[in-house]
Amino acid sequence: MDGLSQIGLQGLSTAESQFNTAASQIARAPLAALNQGPPSDQVDLSTAAVALLESRNSFDANIKVLKTGDEMQQTLLNMIG
Repeated sequence: MDGLSQIGLQGLSTAESQFNTAASQIARAPLAALNQGPPSDQVDLSTAAVALLESRNSFDANIKVLKTGDEMQQTLLNMIG
């Protein structure tokens, strides 16, 4: 596996982990509100929502890295063969 593929796959894994963490925080928010009365941590929900957007952007960027690496490899193979 070439360097660009490793970088892209590692980035996808990181984006997935960030997404899962943020989604889990958002999913737990209603339960926390029921147990503690009025929601007091709206800033945390905002932070989690931003993290979801960041993970989406990171995922998109890493997909582009993988596509670029594939295109570069294909170009090289076309030049050689």
